[in-house]
Amino acid sequence: MTGLFVRVAVDQPMPVLFDYRYALPDAPAVGMLVQVPFGRREVVGLICEIAHSSDVPAEKLRAVTAVCDGCAPLSDAWIALAAFAADYYQRGLGEVALPALPQALRDASRWNRLFAVEPRYRLLPEGRAQLPDALPARASALRRLAEALAEQPSLALSDARALHPKASVTFDDWLARGWIETATTQTVEPDANAHVLPTGAAPLPILTDEQRDAVDAISGAQGFAPFLLHGVTGSGKTEVYLHALAVLLAARPDAQALVLVPEINLTPQFEAAFRARFSALADGSIVTMHSGLAEGERARNWLAAHTGSARIVLGTRLAILASMPQLAMIVVDEEHDPAYKQQEGLRYSARDLAIYRAKQLDIPVVLGSATPSLETWWQAEQGRYTRLTLTRRAVAEAALPAVKLIDLEEERRRGRASVEGLAGPLIAALKTRVERGEQSLVFLNRRGYAPILSCDACGWVAGCPRCSAYAVLHKPERALRCHHCGWESRIPKSCPDCGNIDIAPMGRGTQRVEETLASVVPGARVLRIDADSTRRKGSAQALFSDVHAGEVDILVGTQMIAKGHDFRRVTLVGVLNADTALFSHDFRASERLFAQLTQVSGRAGRAGLPGEVMIQTRYPRHALYQALSRQDYVGFANSTLAERRDARLPPFVYQAMLRAEGRTLEAALKFLEDAAAAFAPLPGADRVTVYDAVPLTIVKVFNVHRAQLLLESASRAALQASLRAWQPALRSLKGVLRWNVEVDPLDV
Repeated sequence: MTGLFVRVAVDQPMPVLFDYRYALPDAPAVGMLVQVPFGRREVVGLICEIAHSSDVPAEKLRAVTAVCDGCAPLSDAWIALAAFAADYYQRGLGEVALPALPQALRDASRWNRLFAVEPRYRLLPEGRAQLPDALPARASALRRLAEALAEQPSLALSDARALHPKASVTFDDWLARGWIETATTQTVEPDANAHVLPTGAAPLPILTDEQRDAVDAISGAQGFAPFLLHGVTGSGKTEVYLHALAVLLAARPDAQALVLVPEINLTPQFEAAFRARFSALADGSIVTMHSGLAEGERARNWLAAHTGSARIVLGTRLAILASMPQLAMIVVDEEHDPAYKQQEGLRYSARDLAIYRAKQLDIPVVLGSATPSLETWWQAEQGRYTRLTLTRRAVAEAALPAVKLIDLEEERRRGRASVEGLAGPLIAALKTRVERGEQSLVFLNRRGYAPILSCDACGWVAGCPRCSAYAVLHKPERALRCHHCGWESRIPKSCPDCGNIDIAPMGRGTQRVEETLASVVPGARVLRIDADSTRRKGSAQALFSDVHAGEVDILVGTQMIAKGHDFRRVTLVGVLNADTALFSHDFRASERLFAQLTQVSGRAGRAGLPGEVMIQTRYPRHALYQALSRQDYVGFANSTLAERRDARLPPFVYQAMLRAEGRTLEAALKFLEDAAAAFAPLPGADRVTVYDAVPLTIVKVFNVHRAQLLLESASRAALQASLRAWQPALRSLKGVLRWNVEVDPLDV
């Protein structure tokens, strides 16, 4: 059949393109977004090929319904990146390309609104002065609206309506009072004459010799150049990024840069630093991209990157798939962080895709960390990455904190009783810091009040009825809550099994530590930051602002407080319950623990005051703690790599994991056993080791049973080829609710 046809990728779990007739007035182009009929629905797809013939029978061919005129076609390079990710991670092209777009672009009904000129509003000085006092105390929605205006250069009406349903009427009133003004929505093109370095009176920070060498190396790179910026905590890695980007943007007025951070709560301080340094850039030249943004804002930021008007994109892992036609440098901060690995849908590693994208575009990529992943460290050891080292803290008088191990067994033998899990030396050190007016940080990577609620009389333990996991006690909310499925129940007044009223919590979470600190350190201002205390949008930023303002004496928290934050007044870090990771079945547990403890230790003593880290442990002579006390990442990394080599573990072998979810564990295991049988006769299967199917550690989540099958090979190419050949057989198997293949799994 002849005519004009397009082959379209849609977000469906099928590794094929779908043919459609094209009869619209505008000529089609590869990379164009189109609306097409798919089954009984209309969906958005991506044109990947244009053809003048189709093998599909005429009666089965359907026509393209509409074209997204407002969005320029995605580039060939971007489609090639999506195609690589689809091939490597064993997914369809549409499963990669479409979810990488903001929701507003994936819904054809929103195209007209998205590309229409939308009213935006800007807060005037008069409003900044009068609005806070003019609003009623209980008008929470109005206050959220005013805060959003104060925090952003301009606020779109659609985003304002999400905060307050009567935003339009409210803005009319505020316009009449002279508190706000309308702002234009025109795209601002990059100004070739704009200074990218600040021109005000404040001088730039003076770089250390090591920082200057790192900036020179990055700025002088030609073509693809992967750098590992290995710097101790507080060594000024961010300053290296800023200087290198300044050199790039000054040399190339159209250049774009992508800066990745592992978590959303790190973006505010990074954004503030970048906006302060590049204040002379036009409005809209620096945008953020993460899942915490409102849909309208995320769409506008994505389009700013896509059109090239955004010169710096700061985002979490999803930003690696942003369309940036003039991308000239990529930075991955805290490259070791597991948060860069997506755990749902397309299970990609943003760090690994950053390296591939830099190679594809022939540009430099900088991987920064105080504790690089062992995969990255091994690449640097082999000379494939250039290692840049920062051995000293950037503030001249700021030394690395002293690490002290509190031997809990020795404390017990000497009759020094701890108070609710807090050892005496740590309590004394906390009191000393409060007396000095300094801040302390207590780290416990377990939220809630206690992980277990149990009955001593009969042995009953509170569990989740939908998961094979304990329900966590949340005392302030007077609730038992499952951290896996979200199930929640009131705390029982007595044991459901025997009626005993003496049921008690076992273990400690951040809520319990917060309560204990308030009693053992009288007068201390204690603040807890974890996933429970930061549920509301903007709450994390507000709490961190309190810490930076000196309104907190002791900060208690989980991994949210462990990395990236520059707490200038913190001089003491206490670490609780770190030993559990020493005996994990996961071979990466020790690597993660070392990184986690190094990161949280690095929050102490950053502004010149002497810092101290106190780690409570029953195993003070463990090699990991000894290396940590010496601040010896190199020794730890090399010894751990030697163990991995002997045990034939990554990075010396390559792994993939097939996971199955069924209504019963037997069904999940049967699916995996059938899959293993189908794998055996495949070409090249003899170069891949297939292990037995086993249940996951948490076998049941939300009434779904889970099991996994590990595959391993010394050849990445052999593993990839076998996985590709395996896909048709996997799709033909029945009996489970869901299954997925994860390449390079982090949780084994």
